[in-house]
Amino acid sequence: MSMFKKMEISDTKSDKKPEGETEKVKCLIIGSGPAGYTAAIYAARANLNPVMYEGLEPGGQLTTTTDVENYPGYPEGVTGPEMMEDLKKQAGRFGTDIRPGIATASDLTASPFKITVDDSKIIEADALIIATGATAKYLGMESEQKYMGSGVSACATCDGFFYKNLDVAVVGGGDTAAEESLYLAGICKKVYLIIRKDHMRATKVMQERVMEKENIEVLFEHVTKEIVGEGGVVTGVILQNGKGEEVRKDISGFFVAIGHTPNSGIFKDYLETDEVGYIKTIPGTAKTNIEGVFACGDVMDPHYRQAVTAAGTGCMAAMDTERYLGTRKF
Repeated sequence: MSMFKKMEISDTKSDKKPEGETEKVKCLIIGSGPAGYTAAIYAARANLNPVMYEGLEPGGQLTTTTDVENYPGYPEGVTGPEMMEDLKKQAGRFGTDIRPGIATASDLTASPFKITVDDSKIIEADALIIATGATAKYLGMESEQKYMGSGVSACATCDGFFYKNLDVAVVGGGDTAAEESLYLAGICKKVYLIIRKDHMRATKVMQERVMEKENIEVLFEHVTKEIVGEGGVVTGVILQNGKGEEVRKDISGFFVAIGHTPNSGIFKDYLETDEVGYIKTIPGTAKTNIEGVFACGDVMDPHYRQAVTAAGTGCMAAMDTERYLGTRKF
């Protein structure tokens, strides 16, 4: 029995099709990054003639990361953009049709599935692989963007090693912030956990672990005002406490842990998602509740969100797609 309930499509959904050309493809991949490119490599080698639309951020979140040292096969490390370019070249080498463009609407009522690109062109696909990723939430400060990749990060597991034996700060009050703080506490000299409220939203067990860690200092009722730096790298953070006073903490790294938004909005009318919007897949597969539609990478992974795990699910999605197409006549 399927783990999914039967989805009902809203009767109010518009049936109006955008003006423009229509193209029919066998395998369509929406999104790039480690998941999308890996899916493309496997699909192309299986002669599925995949067409990929790279999306708003070609290469995904890794394009904002300076150094990647935990991806297998790069013993000296590699920059995020370089690694994504390598994956793109590999996908292209085997014949993937890689195109610029953003998926702006979908109709997954029946196969062939219809994806609207850039509000104009309709792609009809016998099989669809969704690799649209997730977008990290940030505070929205100008200084946050200024030091992105040079002290500001949204992934402690990815970048924590670069701050070994240094002081860092984590902003957030939920389980993600608690997990990031605990991970960093095992690497860094000191971790400041910045929480704007007078309490943590994290689960009881996570709160206890944070409070018990000697090198984590929790700063309740503190709001981040500005990240400061010298020579292009972070050197400190300016906070405002509950009394309205400004406080500076000298740090080398600033980690934002206020959550991620999965890029699944245009598929929500059709696919099962969790309460946040992560696409649900049948455990051990990349299959969604709709036959012929597969999901991989951060758009279906609320737990790990690593390049290597994204690549693994991209492989799964392509292999599941190959098996699906191999059993059907179109």
